Amino acid sequence: MNLANKITMVRIFLIPVFLVLVTIEAIPNGKLMALAVFIIASLTDKLDGYIARSRNLITNFGKFMDPLADKLLVTSALIALVEFQIIAGWVAVVIIAREFAVTGLRTIAAGEGNVIAASSWGKAKTTAQMIAIILALIFMCYDVLPLGMISQAAFKVAVDICMYVAVIATIISGADYFVKNKDVIQHDK
Repeated sequence: MNLANKITMVRIFLIPVFLVLVTIEAIPNGKLMALAVFIIASLTDKLDGYIARSRNLITNFGKFMDPLADKLLVTSALIALVEFQIIAGWVAVVIIAREFAVTGLRTIAAGEGNVIAASSWGKAKTTAQMIAIILALIFMCYDVLPLGMISQAAFKVAVDICMYVAVIATIISGADYFVKNKDVIQHDK
């Protein structure tokens, strides 16, 4: 396993750490630590991609596992944010449904010996989701962070706007995958 793929696996291993920190109330500053873990995990997405491209370490494993790691991280965070009533349930459902649909498309393609790599829309979607989730997690930590110059209500509006942008990018990127890979579905009869 090359370095880029190891970093992808680190992102997957950080997910349960994030979930424990964000959900167990008894952990002092758990939500703040969860925010830090999520940011670190999000940054590994950029790092593993950069390493894979710059060192010519692109593999089929990486093409499959990198987007899967992103989906697992995002899904975990969205469910936690719904649980804490930071975001609406429909936002999580739309994003997660798209993730399942694209994963299904990738599975069909893999069955035909093809690997569907992340598109530029897919990368933009991931970035929008990560930013929106980070802002939502910061909002969750509003009481312990020095955000006094921004009212809590104004910050929540910013979180909601970023989340809606992420939903729009999610829908567009999902449509883009299906349009560009319609032959995968047409061959599966």
